[in-house]
This record gives sequence, structure tokens and C-alpha cells, in this order.
Amino acid sequence: MSKGKVVLAFSGGLDTSYCVVWLKEQGWDVVTYFVDTAGPGSAEASPEEVEARAKELGAVEHHSVEAAGRLWDEIVTPLIRAGEWRQGRYPLLCADRYLIVKLGVEIAKKTGADAIAHGCTGMGNDQVRFDRSIAALGGFKSLAPIREVPRDAGNVREYERKYLEDRGFEVPASQKLYTINQNLLGTTFSGREIDDWKTPSDKARSLTKPAGDWPSHPLELTIQFENGVAVAIDGQPVPGPDLLSRLNREFGAYGVGYGTYTGDTLVGLKGRIAFEAPGLIALEAAHRALEQGVFTMAQNDFKPMVARKWADLVYDGGYFDPLRSQIEDFITSTQERVTGNVTLMTSGGRVDAVEITSDYLLRRDGATYAQAADWTAEEATGFIKLVGQSAALWTLVGDKD
Repeated sequence: MSKGKVVLAFSGGLDTSYCVVWLKEQGWDVVTYFVDTAGPGSAEASPEEVEARAKELGAVEHHSVEAAGRLWDEIVTPLIRAGEWRQGRYPLLCADRYLIVKLGVEIAKKTGADAIAHGCTGMGNDQVRFDRSIAALGGFKSLAPIREVPRDAGNVREYERKYLEDRGFEVPASQKLYTINQNLLGTTFSGREIDDWKTPSDKARSLTKPAGDWPSHPLELTIQFENGVAVAIDGQPVPGPDLLSRLNREFGAYGVGYGTYTGDTLVGLKGRIAFEAPGLIALEAAHRALEQGVFTMAQNDFKPMVARKWADLVYDGGYFDPLRSQIEDFITSTQERVTGNVTLMTSGGRVDAVEITSDYLLRRDGATYAQAADWTAEEATGFIKLVGQSAALWTLVGDKD
């Protein structure tokens, strides 16, 4: 007897493939949905291949949702405007989870589903992101089949692989090696040598080339921003998702945006992943350079503190906490003058902002740092005396001998 209808976020990977079969065996009618972000790194397979896999595994219904525009507007734009990564290192490639949940809730309401399921394990932060978000968006029952894997099963991925193969379903070789999460933002890999804190294999790459394969000539291009949002490359307007796809492709060829991250998770364990985010890393470098040139000293000092809280909320599952949107309102208000052009250059591995043009750069004629000034020597001497007065008085008052 059917337990009802459950909507499952489905990528076609090992974890969600296992979920379809397990949920079906538990008596659920499984409706799968795939969020297509339409760009390099958006999926392990095409939407058509993902749908075929879902039907093969036993899904009664499948939805493919084109969401590149929403991902750009709701995730990438505030992410780049905030400009802060998790613990200064990880560019929040997990942030797409919140859009996936929102779309899942929409589909659950349309199809009359009783629950929403996801492929998160019980060992990481994604389960918190999904469950907190599902509860915040409508109170649907949340199911996490992989959390039900027996504690004595040993390696979860091996258990899932055997579970599927024992039932006649083939498991692709790449899914046997790593847990792979891909979207327009980039790619993350975990498992095997990465979990063992060893050097990631070059097999843990999809968007970025290793050093031996970098082009011999440098790459240089110019990104145009309007109010903190990238709108054009080399003077040609480009829709946001296409712009990020292009940056992923061009900077990925030079190995930009590849790294490993070992971070603190909500469950108290250190999490280690390899990640690729060439487009985001390039965008952030350009945006930060422009922002630093048009912000006042106080803005440059204060805004990153607020943005770090935004990054922590997103990483820790608090996207739908009202504080996140309130912080975003502040960050958006700071972007009024973040308009101009930034030229980026790379020869491989890293990217640098080498030229900035903007009508809002905080500069004036007759004054260039360390080169020319339009104030007098007396004014400089008096300024230095006042700036240093507190420390001088400390020494003077304390020198009683």
C-alpha cells in the first residue's frame, strides 16, 4: 500500500539514485525533479539523461526545471556582492541547495505530494540546509533515505553501490570514486583520498586543468559591472548565466579556482573537499578590486564583517532566516557606485585585477599616493603629530623614572 507521494531532488548521482530505489521499496510513489542550471558544471549528465535514469530507477514522474536565471539572480548576485567566502576559503558552492528546496516545495504543492526527500547523508551540513529550509517553506515532511543506512553498514558509498547493483542497476565508475556535486557555481568532490587528507587525484576535476595542461599564452578580459552585478565581457552584454559559464570555461582552462577546503561543520567534524569555481573566483577578484576603489575607508572596513555573517548563515543552513535577507538589503545598498570595468589577467593558477575604470573611483587631480600631493609640508607634519599623539602621550605619561 502506497505511503503517498514524495518529491525527491534528483541529480542522477549515486546518492539520489539510491534514494529513488529505497523510497520506492518503502512504499512511496517517487516524483523526481532535476534543477538544470544550463552551464558547464551544471550536472553529471544532460537533463535528458537524468530523466532517463530517474525513470529507469522507478520514478513515477519526473520534472526538469530550467533555473539558470533564478540561480544567477537569487544566489550568484548576492554571493558576489557580499564577496566573502566561508572561513575565507570556500566559495559557497553549496548555496544552490536553497534554490533546489524552493523549487521542490513548488513542485510538491503542484503535485499534491506528502513529503520532500533529499540525498543528504547524516554526516554533513547539507542535511541541515535541506531540512531547515523545507521546514521554513511550508512544513512538509522531510525524508533523508541515506540517514537510514544501517550504522553497521561501514562505508556508505560502498553500501549504496552494492544496494543498487544487487537490484540490477549499473553504477557509473565516476560515482564509485567520489561524491560529486555540480552546478553552475562550480564542482565539489569528496571521498577516497580527499577524505583521507591526501593530495586529490586529477580525476577529481571537471572544470579546471592541471598545470601541465595550461595554455602557454596569458588570458586577459574585461568585466563590466553595474551596481555590483556583472553585465558584460569585453564590452559585449552577456546574460548572467552565460557570463558565468564563459568564465568557468575560460579561466578553468588555466586552473583558476581549483582548491581544497577543510572547514568546520555544524556536526562538529572537519569537512574536507576539493572544489572548482573558476567563474566565481574571477568574478570575486574583479568585483572586490572595483569595490575597494569606489568605497570609502570606513565602507571597506565594515562591509566585509557583515558579509562574513551572510556567508556563515548560508553555509550553516540559515538562508531562510530573516537576518540573511536583512543583511542582503544592507549589502545591496552599498553597491550603488560599484559600477565600472575591471580587466582580469591570468597566466595560470591565479587571477589578478590589473586595470580598473570607473566614474566613482575615489581619486582627485593633484594627489596620487606616494607620488604627488596638493597639501603642504606643514599640513603633513601637523597631521602626523595629531595621529601619533595618543601613543606619544602614553610614553610621556608612563616615563616617570
